[in-house]
Order: sequence, then C-alpha cells, then structure tokens
Amino acid sequence: MEEKPIGEVTHYYSHLEVAIVKFNRKVKAGETVHFKGATTDFTQPIESMEFDHKSVTEAELGKEIGIKVSDKVREGDEVYAVV
Repeated sequence: MEEKPIGEVTHYYSHLEVAIVKFNRKVKAGETVHFKGATTDFTQPIESMEFDHKSVTEAELGKEIGIKVSDKVREGDEVYAVV
C-alpha cells in the first residue's frame, strides 16, 4: 500500500468521536484514510463528513471537515490517503 499525506487533525471531540481534519486536497466520502501520530495508528473508510454542521460528500482543499472516527486521534496527527 502506498500512502500519501492529505491532511492533519486540528481538533478532536472525544464525546462525539469526531476529528476535525484540515485537508490539503479534495477528499470524498468513501475514501480510506490512515490516521498516524505518536500514539495513533489506524485505518478506516470515511463514512461521515460534515462542514459547518451540514453533511457533505466531498471535502474541499484547505477546508476543516468533521469526520466520524473509529478510534481516538490527537491534534497534529497526520492523515494519509490509502491507495
């Protein structure tokens, strides 16, 4: 598997299990991403994305998007596209 960096976690809401990710390219719902950091290391498909409390199917370049995550992430964790 080849992985390309596509974003960074800017915030994590543990009570909602939602990561706020700033993407450096367009990302679509359904893509598989890998969260990696000092103590974070898991892969999951993007099943739910929100921007400004509204459901979206695509994250625009440079936007901060909320993503439902299956495990805890931390600010500064890198997000990679799994291709």
